[in-house]
Amino acid sequence: MSVVLLRHASAGDRVEWTGDDRRRPLDKKGWKQARRLVDELRELGVRRVLSSPYDRCVQTVEPLAEELGVAIEIDDRLAEGAGRDAALELLGGLEDVVACTHGDIVDEVLGRPLKKGQYSLL
Repeated sequence: MSVVLLRHASAGDRVEWTGDDRRRPLDKKGWKQARRLVDELRELGVRRVLSSPYDRCVQTVEPLAEELGVAIEIDDRLAEGAGRDAALELLGGLEDVVACTHGDIVDEVLGRPLKKGQYSLL
């Protein structure tokens, strides 16, 4: 296993959120998705956890990081709008890592979308 690219779990409707979008948290469905991901990602051999600094991404990988006993490594190159080149620069050469990011980064890196809470191996 090398890199797992993960789109953050469900965080409600962006339009209905009135605060800073970087602070938009997971909703009830999103927390269920985050807990479900723990066993799946652990079975893939994930040992490191990277995340966009946005709350919804960090929260998506919190249960996994707790289970693994590791800190979440925050990196702006996974943030919304960071772009394909920045994400690929970060992800190149990594092993046994999950990287939680946003739909735009997923689309740019994979060339296809993922639903919220879904992942793909790189």
